[in-house]
Amino acid sequence: PLRPIPGALSTAANAGLFWNEPTRDFRAAAQRQHFAEAIGKLASARPGTYGPVISGAPTRGVGGGAAVTDPADPKRVLGSGTWADVAQTDEAIAVASKAAAAWARTPVSDRADLLLKLASRLRAERDALSALLIAEVGKPWRDADAEVCEAIDFCEYYARQALLTLAPQQLQSEIPGEINTLQFIGRGVAGVIAPWNFPLAILCGMTVAALVTGNTVVAKPAEQAPLVAARFIQLAHAAGIPGAVLQLLPGQGELVGARLVRHPEVLTLAFTGSRAVGLDILAAAGRVVPGQHALKRVVCEMGGKNPIIVDDDADLDEAVLGVVRSAFGFAGQKCSACSRVIVIDRRHDAFVTRLIEATAALHVGHPSDPRTDVGPVIDAESATRLAAAIAKARKEARLLVGGEVYGPGNFVQPTVFVDVDPNSDLARNELFGPVLAVFRAPDFDAAIHLANDTEYALTAGLYSRSPAHIERASHELRAGNVYLNRPITGAIVGRHPFGGFAMSGGGTKAGGPDYLRSFTDPRALCENTQRRGFAPE
Repeated sequence: PLRPIPGALSTAANAGLFWNEPTRDFRAAAQRQHFAEAIGKLASARPGTYGPVISGAPTRGVGGGAAVTDPADPKRVLGSGTWADVAQTDEAIAVASKAAAAWARTPVSDRADLLLKLASRLRAERDALSALLIAEVGKPWRDADAEVCEAIDFCEYYARQALLTLAPQQLQSEIPGEINTLQFIGRGVAGVIAPWNFPLAILCGMTVAALVTGNTVVAKPAEQAPLVAARFIQLAHAAGIPGAVLQLLPGQGELVGARLVRHPEVLTLAFTGSRAVGLDILAAAGRVVPGQHALKRVVCEMGGKNPIIVDDDADLDEAVLGVVRSAFGFAGQKCSACSRVIVIDRRHDAFVTRLIEATAALHVGHPSDPRTDVGPVIDAESATRLAAAIAKARKEARLLVGGEVYGPGNFVQPTVFVDVDPNSDLARNELFGPVLAVFRAPDFDAAIHLANDTEYALTAGLYSRSPAHIERASHELRAGNVYLNRPITGAIVGRHPFGGFAMSGGGTKAGGPDYLRSFTDPRALCENTQRRGFAPE
């Protein structure tokens, strides 16, 4: 079927019609060539710029700034700009607050139509956006292309879900002459604080979810990825989203982010990032400040320490490929990445032998090279932190492959440890890099126990041919997303609603049918239609 055109979304047939944006088929020479041309065009372009965008107008920040460099080649400057400060943060919030009432009254169908127009803009610049992701955050070809597809999917999916889940619901009433309706209304100003590892898709997803539900948005991108965010905001405004309704504040988290979180007029906070920052946001949001007229709501996702169990009857070919992809895709910098693999004793040695070979075969290099499997980590700070973690792990476990951190660029070899103490830092702390710990479990009961022995609950997986064990894992693995006989990364909008609980998040599911209501307040209307008496003259 043809894709519904903007403006036709209000029809019942189009409201539920959604399919995912297909990723590039890089087996096709024409697609490889077009993609490579986009990378080359960016390489020869003038450095980009970024800065605050308030009320639709690009503004020079007054809080300093930083050059944006290629994490695989730090000498290559991609762009420069300026950061917002606290005063500009207050200014942007004031603009958004003033626009909130009119935006909330805008029909849901009109807001949804703007999301479809934004999807079209993203689709038209798909390869150029992928090239920017490759340069700014070091994503290999397939990861960059998949992220742009995810951003498009968020726009398309939430546009349709808004019409299905935000429409007023007629409630049953046995009382004659009484009409009862349940409505879902925007809450006001939403602060969106996005991460660097999915600087387009997650920024887009949280932003358009807040917008389509009737909230105005002040967005703060990650400090490491301001250029992608700047281009996204440009495309959003070009699609027709008003400047006062969507504003951008690149800046330091301890200044701009902290002010967004604590400002009395920011009533909804959408955050994806580290556990430490997420817990700080939750604590700050629980304290009512002068001028605040409603409770704050936090929609957060904070990472994980994600396990995959390899059963004693698993297909080892599939299990090894799935673990390698889950652990080392995008250099292990996905919150869903596998960092623990638990192998039943009988298959442990055979699995480890294949895992070593598969890991050593990965090509580490510049992500602009289509041969690259593993690119750089995001910055020198991450490389230094991972080098220290690997050095500590060498004293507590046995290194099988990898372990080197080197430059130029911020490269960390895919690294595998065995004989890991379940109580060590390597076993319990999220490292956010290409470091994998392998555990030996005597039986399936022990494997389930070890998989669940973590404060996090984001993703988990199992490779098994046993129907009984698959059934148990589907009920007993403690995670928001459980994957059976497939990798545990790469959640697809609409198919795999994504989000964890415990110390991984608040239980909301991005890309799922109930996500939008997290950004709304429900309101029940009860009307007596049996009027008596005469109307006054």
